Amino acid sequence: MTATAPAPTRPALLDTPLRLFIDGEFVDGRGGDFAVMDPSTGKELATTSLASAADVDLAVRAARAAFDDGRWSQLAPAARAARLQRLADLLEENLEELALLESLNCGKPLAVARAFEIRQGIEILRYQAGWATKLSGETRDVSLPGAWHAYTLRRPIGVAGLIVPWNVPFTLALSKVAPALAAGCTAVLKPAELTPLTAVRLAELAREAGIPAGVLNVVQGLGAVAGQALAEHPLVDKISFTGSTAVGQHLLRTVSHTLKRISLELGGKSPVVVFDDADLDQAIPGAAQAIFANAGQVCAAGSRLYVHEAVAEEVVAGIARIAEGMRLGAGTAEGKQLGPLISEAQRKRVLDYVRAGIAGGAELVTGGTAADGAGYFVRPTVLRTDSPELALVREEIFGPVLVVQTFSDRDPIEDVLAMADETDYGLNAIVWTRDISRALLFADRVKAGNVRVNTPAGMDPNLPFGGFKMSGWGRENGREGIEAYTELKTVTVRLA
Repeated sequence: MTATAPAPTRPALLDTPLRLFIDGEFVDGRGGDFAVMDPSTGKELATTSLASAADVDLAVRAARAAFDDGRWSQLAPAARAARLQRLADLLEENLEELALLESLNCGKPLAVARAFEIRQGIEILRYQAGWATKLSGETRDVSLPGAWHAYTLRRPIGVAGLIVPWNVPFTLALSKVAPALAAGCTAVLKPAELTPLTAVRLAELAREAGIPAGVLNVVQGLGAVAGQALAEHPLVDKISFTGSTAVGQHLLRTVSHTLKRISLELGGKSPVVVFDDADLDQAIPGAAQAIFANAGQVCAAGSRLYVHEAVAEEVVAGIARIAEGMRLGAGTAEGKQLGPLISEAQRKRVLDYVRAGIAGGAELVTGGTAADGAGYFVRPTVLRTDSPELALVREEIFGPVLVVQTFSDRDPIEDVLAMADETDYGLNAIVWTRDISRALLFADRVKAGNVRVNTPAGMDPNLPFGGFKMSGWGRENGREGIEAYTELKTVTVRLA
């Protein structure tokens, strides 16, 4: 186990303006400065340079040169793996600092930042580093007349443009950086301008780990400027994006001109189904965790609850009690369970959805308002409705808002599945039941890329993650995660 340094009271990273990381050096961006806010207080936390399109061009050209000259793509797989494991060691040594940076930048509880975000990111890096030595092709039999030898090869795709959102920035950055670099690609990482802190620290530690100049570049910037420049750039071979479905659709249109490869991990409006035979001692806190974790700012959040009418009152009352007992506050404050939303704009968006839902006939059970005091806090909210056409039910809110509907014995499982599939999304689904046949039938037929049975969790580096329908294209994590950064080549040799 790598020793972890104690957390600094104030990370040194905050004391000077954050800069872009291009070709192994930190440089000033030409897109102006941007104030990074502490969402718990609404006050400025740090200042970052923003990348212009010209800065993105420099970063892409650095990554292109580092790929083409073979300093990384032609490095022996074991040597790539060793460098990435060294980076994982350094991240672990600095885990407390990274957790503090993430907590300050996102507002999430420090314990959550430490245990979920930073440790999970490190595990993803170690897992994908292991794949560097295991990527392989295979021989294939050929039915053509004569004697043949045919085989496939996996080769790194080239320069990867990696665009990550603000809700889980460190983990999501490593879910892209780790497989890209393990496969032999070089990368340009664009963190969200709201949450750049751990990405900049990652760049510092990557250089210390011996990752060659140009292999990993970090460009903080606005999506419409830096993200767009990255997607349009002709020297970028692949885009991997996590974010909203609307931006994903825009990126698809952008890359259609060059047909560069693209992976999209997009939005969700995930159902949680509680049958009347469920273990409610687990289902009630599990359903609460599924929606209130990270203040609901999770693409896979269980934001729609379908509960059997026989247990509906008990389930709704139990979730409401949990919501009302949650302690809101800054992530660094002792004993707080629910942090703020990332910005005032996001808080307004969430509250607008709640107000529109109530105006449309939804019943407010608890919450539904901003919390008193500084910061961008919204009280955990539960609403009930029998109107599936409400935007509250169909659209992603990205906040601590749960909408509840009921079903009965008159509704066969086909009807329950139809309710669960009523949105355009298909990222995640959770079912609570003691009936294993019902659980497996639901898991098989629900239109979601991830299904969890009797648990709100299930993320692991070995488990592919991604969605159906408008929740995205492709998968991250697992073997599928690294193969997304490769091209498959077929070689055919006639022997006689």
